[in-house]
Amino acid sequence: MPTTLTSAVTLDRLTFAWPDGTAALSEVSGAFGGGRTGLVGRNGSGKSTLLKLIAGALEPTSGSISTAGRVDLLPQQLTLDTSRGVADLLGIGAVLDAVRAIEQGDVDERHFDTVGDDWDVEARATAALAEVGLPDGALDRRVGELSGGEAVLAALVGVQLRGAEIALLDEPTNNLDRDARSRVHELVRTWRGTLIVVSHDVTLLDELDDTAELHENELSVFGGPYSEWKTWLDTEQAAAAQAETAARQLLRREKRDRQQVESAIATRTAQGKRAAAERRAPRIVLGAKKRAAQVTAGRLRVEANEKVDAARAAVDTAGRRVRDDDSVRIDLPDPGVGTGRRIATIGDGEHSWVIQGPERVALIGPNGAGKTTLLERLVAWAGDSFSGRDVARPVPTGAEAASIRSSVRADAHTDRIGYLSQRVDGLDDTASVLANIRASAPGAGDVELRNRLARFLIRGDTVHRPVSALSGGERFRVALARLLLADPPPHLLVLDEPTNNLDLDTVDQLVDAVSAYRGAVLVVSHDDAFLARMGPDLTLELRDGRLTER
Repeated sequence: MPTTLTSAVTLDRLTFAWPDGTAALSEVSGAFGGGRTGLVGRNGSGKSTLLKLIAGALEPTSGSISTAGRVDLLPQQLTLDTSRGVADLLGIGAVLDAVRAIEQGDVDERHFDTVGDDWDVEARATAALAEVGLPDGALDRRVGELSGGEAVLAALVGVQLRGAEIALLDEPTNNLDRDARSRVHELVRTWRGTLIVVSHDVTLLDELDDTAELHENELSVFGGPYSEWKTWLDTEQAAAAQAETAARQLLRREKRDRQQVESAIATRTAQGKRAAAERRAPRIVLGAKKRAAQVTAGRLRVEANEKVDAARAAVDTAGRRVRDDDSVRIDLPDPGVGTGRRIATIGDGEHSWVIQGPERVALIGPNGAGKTTLLERLVAWAGDSFSGRDVARPVPTGAEAASIRSSVRADAHTDRIGYLSQRVDGLDDTASVLANIRASAPGAGDVELRNRLARFLIRGDTVHRPVSALSGGERFRVALARLLLADPPPHLLVLDEPTNNLDLDTVDQLVDAVSAYRGAVLVVSHDDAFLARMGPDLTLELRDGRLTER
């Protein structure tokens, strides 16, 4: 059941529109309590916009926001100046400089004003950085010397140290490996004060006290973590669907009863006309019977119509409780991957593993271990080795390449590999959706392709829009459709961090789509909940240039 909490943030008919007039939020009302709340909702529902409005980074078009204290926001996309010091990232640079200046004998009054009562800032900051696993001396380093995960952790520590009464975190675990994620989870688990977290990380959401949902400009708050809320929602929706079915059955019954009433009225009217024509009774008696019949018929019609109207209203009421959120429904072709067919081999020089038949294989490991490089080498080598070209095995470049030994390799035994990169960059941004799909299935006609795209919730004029004009969720579905609707279908799907930046509904759609696929799947992900739902037959960890089975 939704919960009632002491409000830390209150929204009153909050509306926000972008400069071009596009409405992001419309008359949203509701409240967040003083504990830790996970905020969920579909991509495009306005979650990030709402956080920016609460933090004051955006101004409402209309309506109001009231907060019980200062607000601090950790945005989804951290804009990090790599030349800045970590102390500045934490927001304590000026205070730390003032403390150190005073310790060195500078008694300028401005330093004391800057420090205020915060004399232990260095000790607290050093301890907080150590707690999240940052190395000794991190406080005096530059942001550019930290890894991406370390920078996010440091930014989170900064939110804690600044001590705002209300903290807002937007997708704090995006792109983090398992170690960094677990540290973020621990920070959130022990957070004091009001905390609102937007995330698709189910494990993180289950660390929180309450779950708020932003759905079609309505904000509702449930008194429990995400998994409990999801169970409640599923139960509520099942009950709502049952109530709608019962209401529709009643409406059909009332309509049949009304038809029977009309039939009975028509029969009595016809009988009255025959009696009048045959002069079976005096005219005054026949007239009285006619008037009485008309009154009765009118009353029966009113009663029947009222019952139909009440039943129709009940259907409308029940129907409003039932969500019509679409989901991807796919009937995919069989790529013909038999149980004993060898698809690819992955090894590190000492050990090797064969992906055989329609197996699901998960590849895990810390950021920078070389997982993406290994996938790209597999895909590139497959294209080269089956093309007839005499080319050398591609050599990885960049920072990730330094962490992957030459002995770690992946060899494809098929050229039919579909690859969904972490950046979803395999699409032609200037071409239409239909043109992108046509390129992967040249033998299919436009009508057939449109029918297939509709199963991925890509309908109507959207198929003619350029890919560059799509939302993030739409772009992902187009990339997934291009991958899964390829003709001939791939024997192996290679997915690199496919749940990054996806809302939970789209993750559900991805799981359903891949589960329906009858080929082999190789997936890289830090999302343990997603991997558990995928049910991998084999999990390999790449760390320090070595592969181990988990």
